[in-house]
Amino acid sequence: MQDDTIAAIATPLGEGGIAIIRVSGPTAIASVDSLFRGRRSLFQQKSFTLQYGELLDEEGRPLDEVLISVMRAPKSFTREDVVEINIHGGIRLAERVLKLLLQRGVRLAEPGEFTLRAFLNGRIDLSQAEAVIDLIRAENDHALRASAEQLRGALRERIVAFREKLLYLMAEMEVHLDYPEHDEPEATYDKVGRSLRTLLGELEAMIDESRRTQVLREGLKTAIVGRPNVGKSSLLNMLARRERAIVTDIPGTTRDVIEEIIVLAGIHLSLVDTAGLRETEDVVEKIGIERSRQAIREASLILAVFDRSHPLTLEDEALLRELAEFSQPLIYVLNKSDLPPVLHEEELLKYRQAPIVAVSATAGTGEGDLEHVLLNLLGWGEISPDEARFVANERHLGLLQKSERSLRDAVRATLDRAPYDMILIDLRHAYAALGEMIGEAVDDDVIRAIFSNFCLGK
Repeated sequence: MQDDTIAAIATPLGEGGIAIIRVSGPTAIASVDSLFRGRRSLFQQKSFTLQYGELLDEEGRPLDEVLISVMRAPKSFTREDVVEINIHGGIRLAERVLKLLLQRGVRLAEPGEFTLRAFLNGRIDLSQAEAVIDLIRAENDHALRASAEQLRGALRERIVAFREKLLYLMAEMEVHLDYPEHDEPEATYDKVGRSLRTLLGELEAMIDESRRTQVLREGLKTAIVGRPNVGKSSLLNMLARRERAIVTDIPGTTRDVIEEIIVLAGIHLSLVDTAGLRETEDVVEKIGIERSRQAIREASLILAVFDRSHPLTLEDEALLRELAEFSQPLIYVLNKSDLPPVLHEEELLKYRQAPIVAVSATAGTGEGDLEHVLLNLLGWGEISPDEARFVANERHLGLLQKSERSLRDAVRATLDRAPYDMILIDLRHAYAALGEMIGEAVDDDVIRAIFSNFCLGK
């Protein structure tokens, strides 16, 4: 437990109906009680109850009507005494109340310090602490549900269960190492190898699910590319369900990169409508085209748009050759499907294999087909995004992959009939990497970096 008391405004700054000042620490109740006048002292107030009263200023005059909640240790978020002061919203009033608390020896909380105390006091593990910020920053329903699952402890449960299997295998190998006279090496290597391959398969599934959930949570940066006047801007407007880009028959109308955030098939897409890729002498358009190429390089998904009612042009073919050099997932979008087809799919596929979907951006048809193709491309043809609940941020994913590498090394070591103690080294590395995910033996710099992303009052 920390020996000082902290406070912060827990609601966004600005005018509103209510503002909340959160206080946590050994003197939380005493500090707020010295400012409060109600039917009873806060020391007499039951935990997890609200009390109406007045908050007093330095001279004992009423400052505001308030509701005070008291949550006593250890059954609070921080496992310390916590008091929350509900006042009328307003920047000046909230800052005044905070100043009164600071005058009583309370310290202004650092960003994320309440959650940090919850972690340090054993209320939550590190993955749950990270879920708090993910929950706050969630931009779609899938991210909300996945973060809520992690906050509930779903990630910890799976990691702990996996580590228990790994620990059992390590203990079994220790026995063979300590009692070689009872060991049958070939049988042991075969048994350990089978167990390791099973564990490796489980870990690979976690990594795959983690990547899927990252897509749901963070979205895909998606570049819409194509030569001028094939309907890129019309496609953007159709998906955005509003006129976001200017649509004309004049090539080069879109001279810069236009971004729009949408949700397609439950997946958060950051659409980037790029300037048409073509040779031009226009200086401004040249800058836009170079920005388009940069957007393609940075994209996680490419929608390449072609006019199905028109044969491939030299510009189309140049784009196809360029796209063949990129490794990102690609979808060919054949626009103007309401017109007689002239362009054939085989003409595209000879440059690079990729799924094809036909749409009419002006008529607003084909969006459902695009959703289906997108899910199949991501490997979700038979899996609902709702099922991808294994939340992992970049730190988690790096540790999962570190553990995976160690398990692969252990599998190779069993095949090479390496000494048991060498295999155990790999297993211990895998075990330790997974432990870091939930906060075991984590470097202080990592903890500081995680909590520095939090807002004040959380």
